[in-house]
Amino acid sequence: MLMRKVPGFVPASPWGLRLPQKFLFLLFLSGLVTLCFGALFLLPHSSRLKRLFLAPRTQQPGLEVVAEIAGHIPAREQEPPPNPAPAVPAPGEDDPSSRASPRRRKGGLRRTRPTGPREEATAARGNGILASRPGDEGVPFRFDFNAFRSRLRHPVLGTRADESQEPQSRVRAQREKIKEMMQFAWQSYKRYAMGKNELRPLTKDGYEGNMFGGLSGATVIDSLDTLYLMELKEEFQEAKAWVEESFHLNVSGEASLFEVNIRYIGGLLSAFYLTGEEVFRIKAIRLGEKLLPAFNTPTGIPKGVVSFKSGNWGWATAGSSSILAEFGSLHLEFLHLTELSGNQVFAEKVRNIRKVLRKIEKPFGLYPNFLSPVSGNWVQHHVSVGGLGDSFYEYLIKSWLMSGKTDTEAKNMYYEALEAIETYLLNVSPGGLTYIAEWRGGILDHKMGHLACFSGGMIALGAEDAKEEKRAHYRELAAQITKTCHESYARSDTKLGPEAFWFNSGREAVATQLSESYYILRPEVVESYMYLWRQTHNPIYREWGWEVVLALEKYCRTEAGFSGIQDVYSSTPNHDNKQQSFFLAETLKYLYLLFSEDDLLSLEDWVFNTEAHPLPVNHSDSSGRAWGRH
Repeated sequence: MLMRKVPGFVPASPWGLRLPQKFLFLLFLSGLVTLCFGALFLLPHSSRLKRLFLAPRTQQPGLEVVAEIAGHIPAREQEPPPNPAPAVPAPGEDDPSSRASPRRRKGGLRRTRPTGPREEATAARGNGILASRPGDEGVPFRFDFNAFRSRLRHPVLGTRADESQEPQSRVRAQREKIKEMMQFAWQSYKRYAMGKNELRPLTKDGYEGNMFGGLSGATVIDSLDTLYLMELKEEFQEAKAWVEESFHLNVSGEASLFEVNIRYIGGLLSAFYLTGEEVFRIKAIRLGEKLLPAFNTPTGIPKGVVSFKSGNWGWATAGSSSILAEFGSLHLEFLHLTELSGNQVFAEKVRNIRKVLRKIEKPFGLYPNFLSPVSGNWVQHHVSVGGLGDSFYEYLIKSWLMSGKTDTEAKNMYYEALEAIETYLLNVSPGGLTYIAEWRGGILDHKMGHLACFSGGMIALGAEDAKEEKRAHYRELAAQITKTCHESYARSDTKLGPEAFWFNSGREAVATQLSESYYILRPEVVESYMYLWRQTHNPIYREWGWEVVLALEKYCRTEAGFSGIQDVYSSTPNHDNKQQSFFLAETLKYLYLLFSEDDLLSLEDWVFNTEAHPLPVNHSDSSGRAWGRH
């Protein structure tokens, strides 16, 4: 106490240091500690040191996703994946799976560029997405592409006929013409609208629209598999390069869950399965993760609109309902997202939809078009095999086929629904045309939409697995419905079909008002021609298909692409100035397949999603990650 009172006396610290010296020492010590811990946690390749100090993270079984899906390592710093898929030759080259010792392209797969700054680096825990980052523990997900290709029963591009034997064959010339149409449609899009969603051929510019939430390049993604199977090698490489360099997912708009799924997810999945290029798999999974918030509803039935903006869970108006064809057309793609990512959340979402639909009471066995995602009840009793309902039924039979015929739940739901449709919606006109009407609470609208014309092909596709006594009946029914849809084309001035056609007042298979007389390059009729051709090899289907080719050339081809027309009953129709992306994805693909051998994208190995993107049948001996047995 005495020494503290002596003026100018400063007691020493316990270490013999004065206060200013002590302050400097502590400052130095704290800096040293900070530096050490910074080196421990921030420097590259520190995962071994982290194990010494940090408890291991709990991994969710089956949800390991390769770090590239959630992390964003610059391309020059990325290491090769532990088990990269072998690069598949460009279209037209030999299929590596057909060789005894598959060879890889020198240097392995081309690495992808980061999609955008901080894009999808993490995802909501509530959606079950595993955020794998560089340095996280766990085994990166592996998909054995080589094993997948070895299980296919036919070469992807079919067996190569000796073209020298029939150099001038009519069918080959027809196929080459359709290939030229695809090349012209692509080159026009590339010249005037590359990167935009669709081409406007009259004004020679691009169109974005508001369906895709800010995503771009719908025509590019939709065209990938068509370019590949037509062996348009240069064009395919152009499309692939655009996906690698310019297809960004860091968007924040509101998008149609259905349209993004069938066009973008479907297109990317098929491009991966055809080529083995990792960029397509990674982009598909990242985009699939962005769709998951739409399922955050009381029932798990997704809303039709999903917002890509963080924090918005995809709710539109509080009282809106979900559409059967939209939430019922996710199953194929989401099972493949689980198969390629290891993330079970995708399969769980669509299995829950199936569960809800199995439990809910269905009027007369029919599925109405609108369902409340809040209550899980039907909103109104409007039933249609055309728009609003169509692809739900398609995905039931295709789920059965894609599962390797193990998904018996889908099979039973399909045949039960088809019996109800036959009982309550199927009609024959006075002129002998078979059609599927629309049902409104027990009252029939005697019309059929162009969209419903896919049903001939669907019924033909499902005929083989029906009860034996029903198989011939379904084949005949498929042929009669397809004939009716052909009549809707044959009875127009342009030989192209209207958006909807009626059976009343003595008029059959024609539109009754201008608002239903347009044609927007739709594929459903030629889709059914393709399936009926493959089932029967009846030359009439190729004849009808060629009529469509000639009509497209005469009435829809413009100087800068193909355009829909506003009135099929006018021999001088006005164009709508839009080359739909599905024209390249579906219409031209189905026409090309119609004039090709059956083993080009064989139906034993592939099913087509509702945008005509081929997805492989599960030929695995085990149920796999996504293929539960029901």
